[in-house]
Amino acid sequence: MANEVDRLVSWRIVAHNLGVKNNAQIISLNTHTNILSSTRSKIHFMKIAIVKLSALGDIIHAMVALQFIKKNFPNSTIDWIVEEGFKDILINNPDINSIHTVNIKEAKKNKSLKLLFKELRKLKKLPKYDVVIDTQGLIKSAIVAHLIPANKQFGFDKTSLREAFSANFYTDTCHIDYSENIIKRNAFVISSALGFNISHAEILDKKSFLHSNCKNITVFAKNHKPNIAFIPGASFKSKIYPVDKYIQLANELDANIIVLWGNEEEKLMADQIKFGSNNVSISEQLTLDELKPVIAKMDLVIGGDTGPTHMAWALNIPSITLFGSTPGYRNTYMTDVNQVIESNSQVNPYKIDKNDLSIKDIGVDKIALKAKELLKLV
Repeated sequence: MANEVDRLVSWRIVAHNLGVKNNAQIISLNTHTNILSSTRSKIHFMKIAIVKLSALGDIIHAMVALQFIKKNFPNSTIDWIVEEGFKDILINNPDINSIHTVNIKEAKKNKSLKLLFKELRKLKKLPKYDVVIDTQGLIKSAIVAHLIPANKQFGFDKTSLREAFSANFYTDTCHIDYSENIIKRNAFVISSALGFNISHAEILDKKSFLHSNCKNITVFAKNHKPNIAFIPGASFKSKIYPVDKYIQLANELDANIIVLWGNEEEKLMADQIKFGSNNVSISEQLTLDELKPVIAKMDLVIGGDTGPTHMAWALNIPSITLFGSTPGYRNTYMTDVNQVIESNSQVNPYKIDKNDLSIKDIGVDKIALKAKELLKLV
């Protein structure tokens, strides 16, 4: 708790030093009635900036809205502000005009205020936008949105946020419960800012929206069995399904299992899974842009609540996402082919318990049965 308080206080100090002032005019839009003011509904913003800095899955969950912006405003230009390390998930997307990167994470890692202020001040040099939309709702992303030259900075109101102080940096806001599905939240804040709606049916019928120029990446066995990707890694331990259970699952499935990994710790897990099963191969280390076509060619993706697993949903590829300490109802958008299996934990989306290791209690037989059901749909 002390670290959380320190973090919030430090961002407020940053805001003060940058001369950020709160002059917000709050407009609360009710998510249940979807009432848009007549004035806002007539405004056609043509130059749009979207702020979603990190992490991989969160960026993917916001990207779905791009195609609907272009559907409603085909002549609009859309720029995206993102952390340098995640820009490759955005590249080659035809709906994005420019990608602007910041290195806030690097400044934090090096504990360098000089680098932090350098990164934030360069935002003031961006071209002026009709509207900047902060889909992240953290204090740091709100400050980023506030510093970008624009007629309006749009975000969530204080009752819709875990970091309520963020709402002070927007000129306009909307309301949707923080506990609501994250894809719905992203779609709602963007569509509210621009005066149109994105329906449940439209999201279900979305077009694949991850694009790559990478070709000739081969990770598949030359036989007629289905190709299944295992994603064993995640950002923290309580989102990781046990290696020994991945081995059991691999032995249960008559398929080519390809284990995807992104760092040395995940490579070790991949090696252990391969050692325990004869039908497992390991991919080479892939960039985010290289990962897109690999996921796109899979028959099924199985993994925890992590970016590469969510890429399957973005690419309309069947997937099973495993949840323990994080809320499955909130962090995925279920479809006929994108399913979730959750532990029995009662998850509080406002305070994730990273000591909740209940994901290990999910039965292998339950995953195998769901996998076999989904493979029949391929």
